[in-house]
Amino acid sequence: MSNRNIDGLRDVALWRTFLAAYRSGSVSAAARMLGLAQSSVTGQLQALESRVGAPLFERHARGIRPTPRADDLASRLSGPLDALATALGSPPPEDAPPVRLGGAGDLLAVLAAPALAPALAGGLRVTMIPGLAADLLEMLNRASLDLVVSAVRPRGRALLSIALFDEEFVLVASPSLGIEPSGDLRPEMVEGVPLLAFAQDVPILRRYWRHVFGIRLERAPAFIAPDLRALVAAAVAGAGVSVLPTYLIARELAEGTLTVLRETDDPPINTLYLVRRPGPVAEGVAAVERALRDAVVAL
Repeated sequence: MSNRNIDGLRDVALWRTFLAAYRSGSVSAAARMLGLAQSSVTGQLQALESRVGAPLFERHARGIRPTPRADDLASRLSGPLDALATALGSPPPEDAPPVRLGGAGDLLAVLAAPALAPALAGGLRVTMIPGLAADLLEMLNRASLDLVVSAVRPRGRALLSIALFDEEFVLVASPSLGIEPSGDLRPEMVEGVPLLAFAQDVPILRRYWRHVFGIRLERAPAFIAPDLRALVAAAVAGAGVSVLPTYLIARELAEGTLTVLRETDDPPINTLYLVRRPGPVAEGVAAVERALRDAVVAL
């Protein structure tokens, strides 16, 4: 009977150590996460480097820095190993700090909070910080946040970003207003109806008017609220018309308390990004990223 490690499963513990070191950026931090001695972590990493035939980390005064080979291996191993840990019910390290997640308040409440429920039940700790994209990205730069869901894609290499999903925007109102939905609805058909807006300069409404109607919006809003949930509530109550992302009003559309006034095959979209600082990814941050990516698949 052969003792060869054909499928690599005998190396799972070594790769788990590798991933802990990669995400924490420190041998000592990885040792604390895994409940091992630092010498054991060092020995396991050296064993892996010997098997791989290439260095995985560069040692420096403040810890370890992954090599390009380590980046490649981590990207391919993190999903399967995280899935294995979840299947086995492995709890997060007790001394792991809360993951600080920034984003628009409405998105954090409606999308992120339910998506994170299973991970929170498993011991993950998360602190949510609502705010505007520019402010949150600055906090991320200062290391005051760990992860941001942003409608603004940062420039340069100071922050890393990946596309999360595209918001689709629709023009909606309560059926109580008596506006007949139509694929040919024109702006003059809602001329006398109050506009419900996110800000005084009506960025979402203005974009919709330009994209769908092909004209510039010249009207001032009757109601302004810097939280889209307030616009949803006002629209349901019959206060006026608004332009809102479909994920935020899925229940209202299903229940019929809001109606899409103009169906279109080419709605305005807005790409949201997951943004973090470059470098090793902590296990908690990886868990939050994974939960958010899984949540948007069903949208």
